[in-house]
Amino acid sequence: MLTLKKRMVKLLNLLKWLDNNLIKILLTAFIFLIPLWPKFPLFDLEYTYISIRFEDLFIIFFVFIFFIQLIRRKITIPFKFLLLFIIFWIGVFASYLYGHYVLNTVPVKNIGFLHAARRIEYMIFFFIAASAVKSRRDFLFFIKTLFFVLLLVSLYGIGQKFFGFPAVQTMNPEFALGHILYLTPEARVSSTFAGHYDLAAYLVFLMPIILSFYFARQSKTYFVLFIIALFTLTLTASRISFIAYSVSLTTFLLFLKKPKHLFIIALLTIGFSLLSKNLTSRFFQTFQVRRIFVNEKTGQVVVPQKISVKELPAGTFYLQLKKDQPVEFDPALQKKLEEKLLADIREEASKSGITLTSTEEAQLLATMSAGLKPVNTVVSDISFATRLQVEWPRAIKAFLQSPYLGTGPSSITEATDNDYLRWLGEFGLLGTVSFLIILISIFFHLFKRINNNLPSSNFLIYGYLFAFFGLLINATYIDVFEASKVAYTYWTVSGLYLGFLKSNYE
Repeated sequence: MLTLKKRMVKLLNLLKWLDNNLIKILLTAFIFLIPLWPKFPLFDLEYTYISIRFEDLFIIFFVFIFFIQLIRRKITIPFKFLLLFIIFWIGVFASYLYGHYVLNTVPVKNIGFLHAARRIEYMIFFFIAASAVKSRRDFLFFIKTLFFVLLLVSLYGIGQKFFGFPAVQTMNPEFALGHILYLTPEARVSSTFAGHYDLAAYLVFLMPIILSFYFARQSKTYFVLFIIALFTLTLTASRISFIAYSVSLTTFLLFLKKPKHLFIIALLTIGFSLLSKNLTSRFFQTFQVRRIFVNEKTGQVVVPQKISVKELPAGTFYLQLKKDQPVEFDPALQKKLEEKLLADIREEASKSGITLTSTEEAQLLATMSAGLKPVNTVVSDISFATRLQVEWPRAIKAFLQSPYLGTGPSSITEATDNDYLRWLGEFGLLGTVSFLIILISIFFHLFKRINNNLPSSNFLIYGYLFAFFGLLINATYIDVFEASKVAYTYWTVSGLYLGFLKSNYE
């Protein structure tokens, strides 16, 4: 009887401990799950290649537990920021309702709703993480867990490059079905992320924080982790992330007056960059001097080129060089032009279910090439051209159509590749301004807590501030605050730092 009573006491103590630490346990699992779990789809959503995934179900369960614990007053949240978040969420759903029911720019109601709801899904982890940190020890535990996960992510990315580790990506609708992919030697690593771009943004955000821990705790382990992350970043060959990393890290080290570390890290960066031929070649191919063909009457632009995985193709955005200079006839270039036009003709015919005779092909080829004239130009790569000619103008047009509320979430497709223009296009001034106020408020809340009497803590705060700066640079070319793994990481880390300030300064 006594033994049974002891067992019951132990069981009750265990349940009590679980109850008191349930949010911490689930948040630890979340920190592992989000970056490491590949994007395998569970349920497809019609009219889009976005899918419901396992992590979405885990998050729903986690958020449910969080609200239960909040109602029971087992945890507290930073109410100072709650109103700002609610205003933004109201703005997002106002944009959704206005876009769907008034402008008809959100044609599929359920998709628009899910695009709006995922803003809450991402940002709720700011409050969850803040509530989980009740002491400096808690903060250090979660950050070290985050760093361990970063190590696993980086090592897996290196394994993809050199040991054939598989990848699961969502770079196009076919990949998003959950296919197991094996990268070619020229491919950019994505590790466990959906693509190379969000892996790179994830690294850019965490690398200044790693360095801040190295300076604060004087442990070489953090510097080794930084080097591994830097090498993985070069393997992603993401140009904007590399620029964001270079600017944020340089200003960070200059601000802290660490010239020796800046010199060492600069040497490592240059060395890894030269080893990564993919990264250097993409930088050199961003703008290319080419002879292209332009139809001055119709505006048609044809860039004769052979598409290869080893070379970044040129787009059709160009600047003409020396307009008054005559262009000499180039037989080899003329042949490439004809091959390109003929391939386009056959592709269009195939799509229409038409079989053309050789005579018909020749006639169409002659018609299409008649108005084309060779022009010496500087052309951008296809990635930059797509942004300049399609994605960014589309977002600006949406903003001009509805400047206050935007045209609604999902109205300008899944990507704009510029977060600022995406916010303006989808949410208008109300959503954009309210979101920026949240970001600025968090930034200055941390900045104001810098205390000259706590130098080690100051390093940690500076690390976050410059990490945030790097993410803002990244957002000019990639939708980083909509990339799920990056967004979850940003809001979780921001919440952890808020909890750290409360436990360390109050």
